[in-house]
Amino acid sequence: MEETDKLMKQAYQALEEGDYSKALSKFDKVTKTDANNAEAWFGKAEASVLVPKAKTEDILAAYKKAAELDPKNPMYHSSMGSFCVEAGLFNDAEGAYKKAAEIDPDNAPYYYSEFAVEYFKRAPVVMEAYMDDKTEEMVIKKSLKYLLLSIGLDEAGALELLQRK
Repeated sequence: MEETDKLMKQAYQALEEGDYSKALSKFDKVTKTDANNAEAWFGKAEASVLVPKAKTEDILAAYKKAAELDPKNPMYHSSMGSFCVEAGLFNDAEGAYKKAAEIDPDNAPYYYSEFAVEYFKRAPVVMEAYMDDKTEEMVIKKSLKYLLLSIGLDEAGALELLQRK
């Protein structure tokens, strides 16, 4: 356990110093010696994002492992969601943000709105080759759905509110 603590401290120090490869290496060592250390898996994912050669599927696997080991930590889910949006894995992103909102209802509006805005900005870039009016409308509708959720409204409630005189 002492070795794990030492490696974790070294990993965080490497992160602070901007040495992401070294941080990744330290977090990776911890996951190999203590496979049930959610914080190490999360650190591995976060460091990997900043290492150019890291593979998307490996990063996602590390986030998923952290979330599986500590399913009540909303930060693991929201960070995974953010990564997934950036990687163009929108269904995974949506699921991760919804899970974070479910775990942490007090902050659900922030998770919903973050997904809505990030999806709205990123989806047209990722889906550029397929972007027609119908796809653009789909992106806007999904973004709007989550923006509405962030203020406690569903589509019917929003329509009713907008139609009131």
